[in-house]
Amino acid sequence: MRLLRKTGSHLSAQCSIAPRMTDRSLSDIYEEYEFLDADDRYRLLIDLGKALEPMPDALKTDATLVRGCSAAVWVYPTVLDDGRLHFLADSNAAITKGIIALVLHAVQDRGPAEIGAIDIEGALAPFDLKNQLSSNRTQGVPNMIALIRETAKRYA
Repeated sequence: MRLLRKTGSHLSAQCSIAPRMTDRSLSDIYEEYEFLDADDRYRLLIDLGKALEPMPDALKTDATLVRGCSAAVWVYPTVLDDGRLHFLADSNAAITKGIIALVLHAVQDRGPAEIGAIDIEGALAPFDLKNQLSSNRTQGVPNMIALIRETAKRYA
C-alpha cells in the first residue's frame, strides 16, 4: 500500500485534508449520543460519516478494503509531516461510514506508538454499538480496529 505525505494543507492535488472531523472529541460525541433515542443515534452516526473528509475513488481499492464488513469499508493511512497518522475512510453504507468515523475519532492524527497504546474498544464501549445496532452493522468493527492497529505497528 502506497502512503502519501501531507504537506501544508494538501495531501495531493486530488485530496485536501480538512480539520472538521477532529473538531470534537469522542467524549463530546458520547455526551450527545447518550441522550438521544435510537433514531437520533442513527442520525448522529450518519452525520459523523458525512463529516469525514472525502476519500478519492482512486484510493478505494482491494488493498484499502476492510475485510469482514457487511458493507464495503475502505481505510487509507497517510503520514503527516511530523509522523502522526491521518486516515482517510469511506463506506458505501451511511451507518457503517458513521461507525468508521467514530473509530477514527479515537485515533486520528496521533503518532503510531500512541495509536498502538489506545484501548480503542474501551473508547467505543460507552456507545454500546453491539446493543444499539444490528450485528450486520457492527461485525466489521474489530476488523476496522485491527487494520488501524496493524498500520500503526508498521509505522511505530
